[in-house]
Amino acid sequence: MAHLLGDFILQPNSWVADKERRKLKSPYLYFHVLIHTVLSFVFLWNTDLWWVAIVIGITHLVIDASKLIFQNVKNKKRWFFIDQILHILVIAGISFYFKEFSFSFLQNQNVLKIVMAALFLSTPASIFIKILLSSWTPVPETQSSLQTESLSSAGKYIGILERLLVFTFIMVNHWEGVGFMVAAKSVFRFSDLAQAKQRKLTEYVLIGTLLSFGLAVLTGILIK
Repeated sequence: MAHLLGDFILQPNSWVADKERRKLKSPYLYFHVLIHTVLSFVFLWNTDLWWVAIVIGITHLVIDASKLIFQNVKNKKRWFFIDQILHILVIAGISFYFKEFSFSFLQNQNVLKIVMAALFLSTPASIFIKILLSSWTPVPETQSSLQTESLSSAGKYIGILERLLVFTFIMVNHWEGVGFMVAAKSVFRFSDLAQAKQRKLTEYVLIGTLLSFGLAVLTGILIK
């Protein structure tokens, strides 16, 4: 809770911009670290654990300073996630030291089944669907004036997200959520295809969508 408050809610965009511009010379870097240290101490509310707040503050300074030194315009997004993962690992490590956190849940077969299913529904399922559809890949019949450009690998990630959401709805016994997902994708996707007036492309996308949802539903049923 202290980390979420300190890193997001109590850190204005102006501080972030100043840190990115002035790097280690920015006073806001040290204000930011001080806020994290104080918040950690307040939320622990135990004078015997003062050293935990100090460790959180020092490691936060080292991680944030490294991010500011090594990040640039091209790798900014990557360093954001590296930064957050390192902060969470520090917090998890301290919790592990006090035996408030352990990996015993990995011995639970039900948890392992769900993790395995989620992994399958990500990239492996995308590859299965791509191979199944490889012989039906449509060739555009004519150059349409309709805007056909799309984001890089957007279809792949849309498929992964929809399968994980469908799987989640099934695991929590809310099958109506699957119907909502089908309806939502139909509204956004097939309206564009109707304007394109390409029957082969529409059929290709429909088959891919049904395969994607079908794999997620079947996986959910098997795990249940």
